[in-house]
This record gives sequence, structure tokens and C-alpha cells, in this order.
Amino acid sequence: MLGLLLIYFLGKKFYELAHEYNRSRWGFAILGVAAYYAGTFIAGVGFVLLGAYMGAFSNLPDIVISLLSIPFGLLAAWLLYRMLERSWINAKESTDSDVLDQNL
Repeated sequence: MLGLLLIYFLGKKFYELAHEYNRSRWGFAILGVAAYYAGTFIAGVGFVLLGAYMGAFSNLPDIVISLLSIPFGLLAAWLLYRMLERSWINAKESTDSDVLDQNL
């Protein structure tokens, strides 16, 4: 249940960002959730591989590995959010500066 709330709020932030810059709202909301899942998946695989080679995480239950990978998913979603935000801000500023004598 808490996972659904996390996904809802992640999707909502990306939805609002896309709405602010007139982009596809649902597409970017889904992209934000997909980035979260990609980050948790990559971190989970990394923990399992570390456990296989080093024995560090070999005796941990699956739920602990899942909980350890949540911050990495949040980091991936946050990095994507910041990247999109900066890209769209720069695109908006470049189109605004091309207009000469806008107020005349």
C-alpha cells in the first residue's frame, strides 16, 4: 500500500512538471515511474551480484534487498526529473531570447 502511494506521488510530480512546460503529461508521469522501477531493479541486481561474488548480501531475505534498493530508485527518478526540468527551462529561455523587440 505504501508503494502505491510512492508511485502516485512520483507520477504526480512528473505530471505537474510536464503540464508546466506543455509536454505530454501522462507520458512523462509513466516515464518517471519507469525510472523509479529501473533504478530499483538495477540496484537489486547489483546487490545480488555483490552477494554472489563477495558474500556480503547472500544471507539477506529478498524483502531487505528490496528495501535497500528503494533509495536508488528514488535517486534515479530525481535525476531524471532534474534533467528534464533543466532541459525544458533552457529550451524555454532559448525560444524567448530569439524574439527581438517583443514588447513593441
